[in-house]
Amino acid sequence: MNLLSAAFSGFALGGSLIIAIGAQNAFILRQGLIRSHVFVLCFICALSDALLIAAGVGGLGTVISQSPLLISAVTLGGALFLGTYAVMAFRRAAKPGVLVAGAPESMALKPAVLACLAFTFLNPHVYLDTVVLLGSLSAAYHGAERAAYGLGAATASFAWFFGLGYGARFLAPVFARPAAWRILDVLIGIVMSMLALGLMVSFLRGG
Repeated sequence: MNLLSAAFSGFALGGSLIIAIGAQNAFILRQGLIRSHVFVLCFICALSDALLIAAGVGGLGTVISQSPLLISAVTLGGALFLGTYAVMAFRRAAKPGVLVAGAPESMALKPAVLACLAFTFLNPHVYLDTVVLLGSLSAAYHGAERAAYGLGAATASFAWFFGLGYGARFLAPVFARPAAWRILDVLIGIVMSMLALGLMVSFLRGG
């Protein structure tokens, strides 16, 4: 396994986890639509993810890597979790929703930042996705490969939030239609399924 492969795995998993209908994405889309504090808010979201990913990869991943049994348990758990996530994505594709951006009203920088932090850190799934899942699965990598994996996952966050924030004016009409989310969720489901299958194969081979 090389650095590029590790970075791509981190990017693919990080991207798959972050791209979903949710309050945080809806907030960033809304701010992007009205072009209000876009850079600051996108940077806060992406940096928050990067810090949480670093904590998981640098701390939790190190602890797990010291126990082969724990690695196997995490690998199996990760496969089951990703498989479940894939099923959820396919179910969302069957009954797609829409991403509601909200009314085109601007707000001052301070309340916008506070709202952004609340959407980020008051969401329990952000810890599951970054610290627990991404951090635990980093145990499959060592040294520079682990760093590349974490960097890939963090890069996915930066790419998504800045792409969403600055591309909002183009994305909003598209993702206001259920069909667009159906296609996106199908793609997410496929990626999750492939990652889950890879982890399951690794588990069956004994890591």
